Amino acid sequence: MEKIKIEQVINELLMRSGSAARVQLESYFPEGRLVGGKYSMNQHTITMYIGVITEQCLQMFSSLDYMIDYFTVVFAHELGHAEDQDLSNLAEQLEICSTERERNMISLKIEENAWEFAERLLPEMDQAFMKKIVFYSLEPYREKIQMEIA
Repeated sequence: MEKIKIEQVINELLMRSGSAARVQLESYFPEGRLVGGKYSMNQHTITMYIGVITEQCLQMFSSLDYMIDYFTVVFAHELGHAEDQDLSNLAEQLEICSTERERNMISLKIEENAWEFAERLLPEMDQAFMKKIVFYSLEPYREKIQMEIA
């Protein structure tokens, strides 16, 4: 993926969102998991992991034809974390949870908030494409909650 295209997407979405978050580009998430992006609340920094995003795009769409769109959606999601006015409060609640169910519900809410922001930020994005990414991103959170109910 061309670095110029990535930088154009980043600059466009930063401008569109009004975010002052700093953005860093890395190859891979240091803990080896397939994490495409990470927001650091303390540093107000978004780190995007290009190698991981490439792998995720291939896994989900069996092609890199959608790479820029996929990157755009994932970056918009991370901007959603950066601009979430409830994130600090939700993070505090997460630290004092008394049950695993409560922790999972709050984690899901944090992710849903970021995805709602991303969807508002990208009204021109193909909705079926975006819904697929959102569905697979939220699936592990929802599965944890469902397993507790069962």
